Amino acid sequence: MAQIYVASPFFSPEQVDRVTRLEQALTANPTVKDFYSPRLHQDAQTEQFTKEWATEIYHRDMTQIAAADVIVTVLDFEAQNIDSGTAYELGVATMRDMPILALQEKAEGVNLMVTESLHYYTKQVADFATYDFNTLPQGDFVGEIL
Repeated sequence: MAQIYVASPFFSPEQVDRVTRLEQALTANPTVKDFYSPRLHQDAQTEQFTKEWATEIYHRDMTQIAAADVIVTVLDFEAQNIDSGTAYELGVATMRDMPILALQEKAEGVNLMVTESLHYYTKQVADFATYDFNTLPQGDFVGEIL
């Protein structure tokens, strides 16, 4: 059973809806031991948006990436630009040789550095309710590569 880190933006109602549906799919998946979604862990000991808060959140998220077996990401773009925090998390995962599984519901081109780092790609959030995280089947990116 897999420990998963969810890398996703959650700054608009649309993004929150998308990542919430992903979290629900992961919860329903019997091959998922647990997942960490930063969206659900924004609480901190210090005031939000201060240097101290940022340091606490950064270290907490990096610890959770290190503890994960797999990264599941939402490729959600604004004008063909990936969320910078999500991009950073994907870079960390790539350098740790972690499998990256991606959901992309919107039709946007994706930078080759992201497409080539993916282990699995889907356009259907429901796929994550049945994906076998024990065997990690592959699935290539389908779409415009930038």
